[in-house]
Amino acid sequence: MSIPTLIRTGLELRRLRSRERWTRAQVESYQARALDRLRRFAYSNSRFYRSFHHALMDRPLSDLPILTKPVLMDNFDELTTDPGVRLKQVESFLAGMTGDEMFPGRYVVTSTSGTTGRRGIFLSDAREWASYLAPFARPPVWAGLAPNPARPRRTAHVVSTVPWSVSARAAASLRTSLSSALRVDPTEPLESIVEQLNEWQPQVLTCYASMAGILAGEQLAGRLHISPELVMTVAEVLTPEQRVRIEQAWGRSPYNVYGSTESPIAAECERHSGLHIFEDVIIPEVVDGAGNPVQPGEYGERLLITVLFRRTQPLIRYEVSDMVRLSTALCPCGRTFALIDEIQGRVEEVLIFDGVNGGRVAIDPIFFEPLLGPIRAVAWQVVQEPDELVVRLSGLSDDVSCEQVGQMLDRSLRARGASIPAIRVLRVAEIPRTAGGKAALVKSNIPEASSRISGSSIGNSGQRL
Repeated sequence: MSIPTLIRTGLELRRLRSRERWTRAQVESYQARALDRLRRFAYSNSRFYRSFHHALMDRPLSDLPILTKPVLMDNFDELTTDPGVRLKQVESFLAGMTGDEMFPGRYVVTSTSGTTGRRGIFLSDAREWASYLAPFARPPVWAGLAPNPARPRRTAHVVSTVPWSVSARAAASLRTSLSSALRVDPTEPLESIVEQLNEWQPQVLTCYASMAGILAGEQLAGRLHISPELVMTVAEVLTPEQRVRIEQAWGRSPYNVYGSTESPIAAECERHSGLHIFEDVIIPEVVDGAGNPVQPGEYGERLLITVLFRRTQPLIRYEVSDMVRLSTALCPCGRTFALIDEIQGRVEEVLIFDGVNGGRVAIDPIFFEPLLGPIRAVAWQVVQEPDELVVRLSGLSDDVSCEQVGQMLDRSLRARGASIPAIRVLRVAEIPRTAGGKAALVKSNIPEASSRISGSSIGNSGQRL
């Protein structure tokens, strides 16, 4: 599969590059045509969509119902356009996966980790898979590192190696005798990761944002000795402090890339003025909790994406629970794709507290960044437990008091009207990571938290901060 995938991905990247200087009218015209093709295919081949969009097939996109991951998974067999695909068979296939197997000899299968409540499973045929991979090749091109098969660059990926993860599947698909890549799982001991990178000396480094910040700290401390030409951060919110640390370590700003298992979404260009939405790949909608559109300059509750290249599992107005803000300006690079200028995190990362004056107070994850980011530490994490707020700080400077950090957070949260239980601040060697290697900045371990996030469920006296 590898060589055909490389060829298909390269051809698709060429098509993508030809669209990057389109006018706004050209972008919107292409989206309208691609959406029409997608909807006609879905209505002809998916029993689910014929029912889900019943009496709405001629309505505008914004009038269609929102597709959530639970709805998709509950209707997996009916939504999928290949009548030979059944969820039970795909789940059995995933359970036995060890490498780059195809289901059943035709589809690349990837899965979300289920950290936001429900596991999602996605199938891609060869064309869809190349269409998925190609947009992620844009940042290196924008950084001036166009692919050169004759002289492949030494790359290192410190991301999940779990077989069903999209990063592992991408690596398996593109692995050939021409490639030169090191893959390291972020759950490995840090000393081992540093040792492998020192030996490999990558020209391109791709990491989860939290790991990139940690590795930059290792470089500044003199334990890591690499000189990457390009650093790409993926899969997690990149904080301002992490960006500064990366710039200090390697003398260049990272290219932040935003995507999901379902689709590539956006990436930074050479101007680093925000993340260009791949509007020739998806149609994005930033909406509030009720599904109403949110204007640029304001945060939405959810991002809806209509993925223009998916046919095996059409995704029309599919909900991604990230809270993003569209920029009110265009990028000075001249590309007309809309920009995301801020990602707060997921709705599931909003923390809900009792209010000092009654009701409930919702604290968005971005609230903690200006408070904990400047603290002299390598990484931080805030976890809401039923009876306390736990703050973990790794690499914390010896002259910083955990007690003072706790007091500062208590004052700041109470100033926002939140009644805070006990706050426990811990010095830790490393921030705990999931099986997939990610380290959330903010998370709640209160099971019902995500169901209490919308304004109506917070109550009339509640606040959103």
